Amino acid sequence: MKATSWRERLLGKARDPLSPDTRHSLALAAFLAWVGLGADGLSSSSYGPEEAFRALGTHTHLALFLAIATAITVFVVALAYNQVIELFPTGGGGYRVSTALLGPTAGLVSGSALIVDYVLTIAISVASGTDALFSLLPASWQTFKLWTACVMVLLLIWLNLRGAKESIKVLLPIFAGFVVTHAVLIAWGIFAHAEGLPLLIPDTIREVREFSQEAGWFFVLAVFLKAYSLGGGTYTGIEAVSNNVDRLAEPVVHTGKATMLLMAISLAFTAGGIILLYLLWNATPVEGQTLNAVVFGNVLGEMGFGGGNLVVALTVVLAFEAGLLFVAANTGFLGGPSVLSNMASDSWMPHRFRYLSNRLVTENGILLMGISAFAILLLTGGKVSVLVVLYSINVFLTFTLSLAGLSLFWIRNRHKPLHKKHWRQRLALSLVAVTITSSILVVTIVEKFFEGGWATLLITSVLIFICLGIRAHYRETRRRIAAIDDIFADQSFGSDCSPPALDPYAPTAAFLVGSSRGGGLHALLWVQRMFPDHFKNFIFINARTVDAQVYGGPEAMEAMKLQATTSLKFFERFCNSYGMAATSRLGFGTDAVQTLEKQITEVLQEYPNTIVFASKLVFKRENFVTRLLHNQAINSLQRRMHVNGQQLMVLPMLID
Repeated sequence: MKATSWRERLLGKARDPLSPDTRHSLALAAFLAWVGLGADGLSSSSYGPEEAFRALGTHTHLALFLAIATAITVFVVALAYNQVIELFPTGGGGYRVSTALLGPTAGLVSGSALIVDYVLTIAISVASGTDALFSLLPASWQTFKLWTACVMVLLLIWLNLRGAKESIKVLLPIFAGFVVTHAVLIAWGIFAHAEGLPLLIPDTIREVREFSQEAGWFFVLAVFLKAYSLGGGTYTGIEAVSNNVDRLAEPVVHTGKATMLLMAISLAFTAGGIILLYLLWNATPVEGQTLNAVVFGNVLGEMGFGGGNLVVALTVVLAFEAGLLFVAANTGFLGGPSVLSNMASDSWMPHRFRYLSNRLVTENGILLMGISAFAILLLTGGKVSVLVVLYSINVFLTFTLSLAGLSLFWIRNRHKPLHKKHWRQRLALSLVAVTITSSILVVTIVEKFFEGGWATLLITSVLIFICLGIRAHYRETRRRIAAIDDIFADQSFGSDCSPPALDPYAPTAAFLVGSSRGGGLHALLWVQRMFPDHFKNFIFINARTVDAQVYGGPEAMEAMKLQATTSLKFFERFCNSYGMAATSRLGFGTDAVQTLEKQITEVLQEYPNTIVFASKLVFKRENFVTRLLHNQAINSLQRRMHVNGQQLMVLPMLID
């Protein structure tokens, strides 16, 4: 009781997964979704535009075209991902798109890339935010920077274990502060040069023409494309909405599109506006400062801030920028567990990543993402220069696979009545988007491969091979369970149609059964053989886990209830056909052990002379892998029952 009390104090009270009010209270409206899922994309304006502008070198006159191309690209990718929201309203994003439209292998690659990317999202966002924060502190404090980043990861883990909505509400003021301060600075900075704007386009065209005469159009294009591609970090995070559609308020498609629109407008304005500020204010690098800090300092000075006021104002702006990076790290805790859950549903990942905590969050996924990000921070020393290289590839790999899948979808379905009217426009949009993302992917790999890009590709490849091994294990286990079911498939029913009534005080056998009828019959027949004519009542207990896949929609919940009820009625009819009194109990919860413990306690109160039996898979060669991939719920339940003075007999089902 004490442990439960501390857990409730730390994470909050448990939520009822079967209550419609709970689902409604957890769903994110478009504005909150923009905060929770759009922060990753918006925060990339802290480093993406600067990376692109620096890549121009001395050819800064190309920045006007770069700003326009950046804003257009944001809208192209966002509009293309609106199609993902329409076609996959239950979420899953790049993983689901690639799996459904290109096949399981493409889905595996996309999902693995996304998981690595979300871990790096947490690590780089926290590291960047900590860098920005410590740039405002004395140099002697730098030794505490890495540990501050690690503490921030632990804080984000705690916030997300309490629930997505709670974490977003805590971080909302930081997000709002960033949006307001940057919108004001960008607007002021552009209009402060309003008199020069009419000449900006003709002057830029003249300078580009002169540059092309000196170096040739091919070189001009190469410089521009390199800068455009190396600024590709600006577009990261756009896929987060499609990955988490199931978290949004109804109607989810409308909410998803509204969220995507807010994200696209804010990111296009911020990223494009910052690049334009670099050009208009002739931003040049200053040792120890970002280009954002340089140009914002100049704009604040023009706005009338001076001396100490300028320092204070710039500190506020950069503090909000650092804060938004921490908010962006939260996107990894929202998107990463969602991808893990979807992959676990398809048996690429351990099934435990589907399970929800009593706060209805994918607790195992949150812990894995947080611990992995913590480890990467320690291994890299929290150096952004290292992390940004690791981070720069996988997101565009996922973009490219998803958009290629969309393009193939419109080609295949162009004759269907539902898609016939708009397929050309949507195919064109998908093709333009996939051309952009694949080009950025190729350039990024070439430019960054020897600077650490190889490490991202290696880590992703290792994860893919691990996933292949996990799925092979689950497939083989299912095959062997099916073989056991086949042994009992021909088990004939009796002919007695008038079973006796249940006697609460008679010897009772209670069986914990699951989806495998063979396992339940194995236990029932074993008990009948070992204790002939002893038990007079037979009770079948089933606890179904409301995991992330089931909680994604009411249809999945109803399907689970129907399947469980059908399975229990099978056991009841089997016993009744042999003249044995039988009944069943069905429970639902996020923790199978807790749900079973509650059901068993209720049965023991009603039928005091009860012995509980359960079948358990036993692997002849049990090892760390089998313990990881199978949650061993029966072992946990047996320990709890023994502590409570209750008995549970475990009957082994051997698997070679």
